[in-house]
Amino acid sequence: MDRPRAVVNPDRSPARRFELTTSSPDLSKTPERIAGMFDAIAGRYDLLNHLLSAGIDRRWRKHAIRSLELRGDERVVDLCTGTADLALAAVAARPPAASVLGVDFSGAMLRVGLEKLRARQTPAPIALVRGDATRIPVADAAVDAVTIGFGIRNVERTAAACDEIFRVLKPGGRLAILEFGIPRAAAVRAAYLWYFNRVLPRIGRIVSGHNAAYGYLPASVGAFASPDEFVTMLRQSGLAHVRAIPLTLGIVYLYTARKL
Repeated sequence: MDRPRAVVNPDRSPARRFELTTSSPDLSKTPERIAGMFDAIAGRYDLLNHLLSAGIDRRWRKHAIRSLELRGDERVVDLCTGTADLALAAVAARPPAASVLGVDFSGAMLRVGLEKLRARQTPAPIALVRGDATRIPVADAAVDAVTIGFGIRNVERTAAACDEIFRVLKPGGRLAILEFGIPRAAAVRAAYLWYFNRVLPRIGRIVSGHNAAYGYLPASVGAFASPDEFVTMLRQSGLAHVRAIPLTLGIVYLYTARKL
C-alpha cells in the first residue's frame, strides 16, 4: 500500500434476544444486495448519520481512532468505509495515519467519499477502492491497523472477514471496530428500542426516500452477534487482547484487538 492517491476503482470487486422491529425486513447480506441498498441512500447517508445520532457519531469515530494509538507512520485499511468518514478521522488524528485504504461494496458511497476527499486537503493520502471485506485487496501482513465503522454487521460472512483482518495485519497490528449494540440497562434499552423501532426508520424513509434500508438497519443490529459472541469470533480468528467497550450507555460498542 504505497501512499495511494484518492481514487475509486469500480472493478475490484444466532438470533439476538431482543426484538428490534415489528415487521420482518429482508436480512440477506449478499454483496449485491448490500451494495444496491447503500447505493440507493448514498446521497443522504452522511446527513442521516449525523441527524439520527445527534452528531455523536463523530465522537465515536474519534474514540475508535484514539484506541489505535497512532504514531504517524501507520498504514491503515478502513473496511466498509462507506463515505470515508472513519478514514478521514484516521488522517485527522494527531499524529495522523501515514496512509489509508478505504474498501467498500458500494460504488455510490465511494463516489460520495471521493467528493469529500476532493473538497479538502488531507495531511495523508486516502485511496478508495471497491472491494469485499472477506477478500481484502492487500498482501499478507501488510498493514499496521484495520478499522470498521458500523459495517461489520453488513458482511455476509463475518468470521471470514475476521480471518482476513488477521491475515492483512502485521504482527503488533491493531484493530478498532465500531458497531451498534443493545444497551443492557432496562430503562435505556426500552428508550433505545423505541427510538430504533419507531423514530429512526420513519426519519430515514422520509429523508432518503428508501423503505428497505431503514427497515434493515434496526433489524440487522438485532440479528448481529452479541458483544460476547463477537469477541469470541475475533479471538477465534487469532487476534489477541480483544475487548468490547460500551460507548454512550451501550448504544455502540468499540471492539479493539491486536495481532501478536
